[in-house]
Amino acid sequence: MKELQERIVQDGKVLSASVLKVDAFLNHQVDPQLTMKIGQRFAELFAGENITKVVTIEASGIHFAMATSFALGVPFIYAKKKKAVTLTEEVYSAPVHSFTRQETYQISVSRQYLSKEDRVLIVDDFLATGAALVGLTNIVKDAGAHLVGVGAVIEKSFQEGRGLLEQAGVRIESLARIESMSPEGIHFIEEEPARV
Repeated sequence: MKELQERIVQDGKVLSASVLKVDAFLNHQVDPQLTMKIGQRFAELFAGENITKVVTIEASGIHFAMATSFALGVPFIYAKKKKAVTLTEEVYSAPVHSFTRQETYQISVSRQYLSKEDRVLIVDDFLATGAALVGLTNIVKDAGAHLVGVGAVIEKSFQEGRGLLEQAGVRIESLARIESMSPEGIHFIEEEPARV
């Protein structure tokens, strides 16, 4: 997605060869117009898949899941990182290690909202090590739902996340694939044409 790549170059900050800060427009201060375009693009990429739910993890994926679910006309669910006192029913859960926070969370989704009848699209802000997305795919599998694929807003293609998901047979669509980055610049893998 060219507009997204341009914003990453313009407003993103490369803190190291593995850390990209995009909080000026994606995951702290949010550009709502760009977010809605991202959701629309995911809806286009996964058109015809009869998606019934969009799933993400709190917190940085929520607005992308909302925009995508809005474009698809389906509900979205976000996996919680901590069990709330209001979450009294049975849950699907999986451990997820956060590279940026250096913590492991037990994420959970209520069994009430995810079932074997669902066709699920997982959406998140980053695909890097793949830990969050693998955790979400495990929850979808535990529910017996059909995983249609994963949509990543930004992919750090030089990290192992894509490989882990591809080994599991997961379809991945990333809107900006970064081949390499340094404070001197960001190099993207050119966008491939969408599958029809």
